[in-house]
Amino acid sequence: MPSAVAPPNDLVNAVRQIIVPPSDADYLDLLIPAIKGASSTNQAARLVESLSQFSEDREAEIERMCNTNHQEFVTSVNQLLGIRQGTVKLTSEILALNQSIQSSTEKLAQQKRTLVDSRGVRQNIDEATQALKDCLEVLRLANHVHDLLAKKNHYAALRALDEMQNVHIKEVTQYKIADLIQRSVPVTKKMIADAVMTDLNTWLYRIREISQFLGEVAFFHTESRRSRQKERAERSDHLKSYKLNSAIELVCDESEEFDILDNEEVQVDFTPLFECLHIHDALGQSDKFRVEYAATRRRQKELLLPTSLTLINDEDSSLSNLLEGIAGFAIVERATTRKAPKLRSPVDVDELWDSMCQTAITLISEALNGIDNAEVLLRIKGVIALFIQTMESWDYPTSALRSFLLTLFDKYAELLKRRFSDDFQEIVSTDDYMPMPINNLDEYDKVVNVSWYEPSKDRNELSFPCVLPFSQMYPLCCIDIRNFLNQFYFFTDDHFQHPNIIDETLKKSLDDLLSQKVCKFLVERLSSQYLGQIVQILINLEHFETACQELEQLLVTARSSTSAGGPIILNATEEFRSNKKTAEKRIFELVNSKIDDLIGTADYDWMASTLETEPSNYMQTLTAFLSDIMSSVLLGLPTEIKELIYFDALSHAANMILSLPLSPDVKRINPNGVAALAKDVEYLAEFVDGLGVPILRENLDELQQTISLMQTENSDEYYDASTRNKKYGRVHAMNGPLLLEKLTYNVQAPPKAEKFPTLSSRFGMK
Repeated sequence: MPSAVAPPNDLVNAVRQIIVPPSDADYLDLLIPAIKGASSTNQAARLVESLSQFSEDREAEIERMCNTNHQEFVTSVNQLLGIRQGTVKLTSEILALNQSIQSSTEKLAQQKRTLVDSRGVRQNIDEATQALKDCLEVLRLANHVHDLLAKKNHYAALRALDEMQNVHIKEVTQYKIADLIQRSVPVTKKMIADAVMTDLNTWLYRIREISQFLGEVAFFHTESRRSRQKERAERSDHLKSYKLNSAIELVCDESEEFDILDNEEVQVDFTPLFECLHIHDALGQSDKFRVEYAATRRRQKELLLPTSLTLINDEDSSLSNLLEGIAGFAIVERATTRKAPKLRSPVDVDELWDSMCQTAITLISEALNGIDNAEVLLRIKGVIALFIQTMESWDYPTSALRSFLLTLFDKYAELLKRRFSDDFQEIVSTDDYMPMPINNLDEYDKVVNVSWYEPSKDRNELSFPCVLPFSQMYPLCCIDIRNFLNQFYFFTDDHFQHPNIIDETLKKSLDDLLSQKVCKFLVERLSSQYLGQIVQILINLEHFETACQELEQLLVTARSSTSAGGPIILNATEEFRSNKKTAEKRIFELVNSKIDDLIGTADYDWMASTLETEPSNYMQTLTAFLSDIMSSVLLGLPTEIKELIYFDALSHAANMILSLPLSPDVKRINPNGVAALAKDVEYLAEFVDGLGVPILRENLDELQQTISLMQTENSDEYYDASTRNKKYGRVHAMNGPLLLEKLTYNVQAPPKAEKFPTLSSRFGMK
C-alpha cells in the first residue's frame, strides 16, 4: 500500500523547482499546485519546513560566500534581508493564499461533488431514457407485429418479430421486459403460424369450392382444342393423323394462349400458399407444414368424392360433376407441384391421382349395373374421354382410365348386341315371308340403297307396282346392321385407343347376331308346312349370304390401320350358305311329301279287264302341282335351284310310281294294268319334255325302261346281258325279275250287269 504522505525528497525537489523556475511567469504556476498538493495531503507544514530548510541552506551558502566576499556579502545580506522580508511577506501571502485556496478548494470540492452527483443523475437519466427508448422500441415492434397480423401481412409480421428478437431485445436484456417479451415470441410466432394457416385453410376451402368449376373450364378448353384440331385436320390431310396432346397439336395450338388458372372465368392465386410455406420455412416448421398440408388435401379429396353415383335419367350431370371436381383438384395439385416442388412431390400427387381415379372407376362401375341404354354409355364414354384428354395435358397418367374404357366398351357392345338382338328377333318373327311389294320408284330406291342387293334390271326399266325377291325382313335387317355398325364405330374416335378391339368385337357381335338371331330363327321356321314360306326363307338366306360377303369387305375397309391385315371372314356367311342346303332339303321334303300324298291316291287295277284311255287323276294332279309351284311358289328361286327341285321331285315321283307295282300287296299284273301305268308315265314324260330341260328326262329312264320290260313280248331278253344293258340298263337288277314274275297275260272279261240285283240279294244269292 503506498504511503499517504509523499516522501521528503519529493517536497525538496518541488521546492527547488519553485525557487528556480524555468521563468518568472512559471513561478506562481509551480507554487500554487505545490501549495494545493501539500494542503490536500496535509503536508503544508512539511512544505513550509522544506521552504525554511531551503532558506537556511541558502543563508548558509550566502554566509560562506559572504565570508569570502564581505562587502559583497553585506550587499547580498541586505539583498537577502530584502528578499527575506519579501519572503515573509510572500509567506504571509502564500498562507493567506493557501487559506483562500483551501476555502476555494473546499467549495470546488463541494461543487465537484455536486457536479459529480449531478453527472451521475444525468447519466442515470440518460441511461434510463435510453433504456426506456429501447424498451419502447421493443414494445412498438411488438405492437407493430400484432398490427401486421391484423392486416394479414404475416410475412412482414414475422420479419418484424425476427428483427425485434435478434436486434432490439438484445439491447434490453438486462430488463425484465426483455424476458417477458422474449417469452411471448414463441406465442407470437404460433399466432402468426395459426393466422397464416387460417388464411391457407380459407384458401383451400375456396379451392375446394371452385374445383368443379375449374374442371369445367378445363373441359371447355379441351373441347375448344378439339374443335380447332378438327378444323386444322379438315384443312390439311397430313394433320389428321395427329391427335390431341400430341407434339404437333401443341405446337399448332400455341397461338391460342389460355391459362386455366388465370382467366376471365376463374382465377387461382397461390399467394396464401406461398406465404404459408415461406413462413413455416422461416419458423423451421416446413416438414410439419408439408405433412399437415398433405393431410388436408387428402381430407379434401375424400370430401370431393361421393359415396355413390347416379347415371340413370341424370343426363350424366353427376358424372360430369364428379370428373370436373377431380380434374380441378388434380390441376391445382399439379400447379402446386410446379410452383412449389418442395411442398408437393410428384409422387404424392400421383398417389392422390391414382386414388381418385380408382374411386371414380369403382363408382362408375357400380352405377353401370343399372344402365341398359347404349346411348347413355356413349355419353359416359364421351365425358370420360374428355376427362382423359384434359388430364393428359397436365401430364397425369391415364392408363387405368383407358383400361376402364375397354370395360365400358364391353358393356356398350353387350347392350348394343342385346338391343339389336331384340330388334332382329322382332323383325324375323313378324315377317310375312312373302316377296316384298314395291309401289313406286322412291320406295324402290330406299330399299335398294339400304340393302345389299344387285337388281337384275335397271331402275328405269321397272314398272310399278312390282315385287322384290326377298321379304320385308331383309331390308329391315340391313338397316339394323348398318345402324349396328355405325353405333359401334361411334365409340371409336381419336379418344379411344383400342380400335383393333372394336374391330374384333364388332366381327364377333355381328357373327352372333346374324347366326343366332337371324339364321337360327330362319332355320327354326323351316319346320313350317307351308312351302311358300320355306321358299321365301331360302331366298332370304341367299340374300343374307350376299350381305355377309359385302359386310366382310366393308369391315376390311373400315378396319383400323393398326389392326392385323388379311381378309375378314364372318362365320355367319358359312352359316347362311350351309343352311341354304337345309332349306333346299326342306323344300324337297315338302314337295316329295306332296308327291307322296298324290301318288298315295293312285288306285291302279292291276288286273283290269279294260284299257284306260286317260291318264289317272293323281297323275294329272301331280303334274298340275309341279307346274303350279314352279310358276308361283318357286318362281323367285334361281333357275339352278328350281331345276334342282324339279330334278329331285321327278326322281322321287318316278321312284314312288315304280314302287306301286313292286308293292307286296300286288300279286298279279295283267297287260291292261301295265298299259294304265304306261299311260300315266307317258303323260308325265310329256310334261317333263314341255319344261324344256332335257336333263330332267333322265329321272324317268328307269321307270320307262321298267314299263318297256313289262310290256315286252320276249321277257327272256332281260336275262341276256347284252340285250339287257342295251334296252334295260337302268332297270334295277332285283326289280326286273320281281315284276316279270307278277306279270300274267290272263285278261278277264268285264262282268255283265245283273238284271234283278234286288232279287238275288233277297234270296241270298251272291
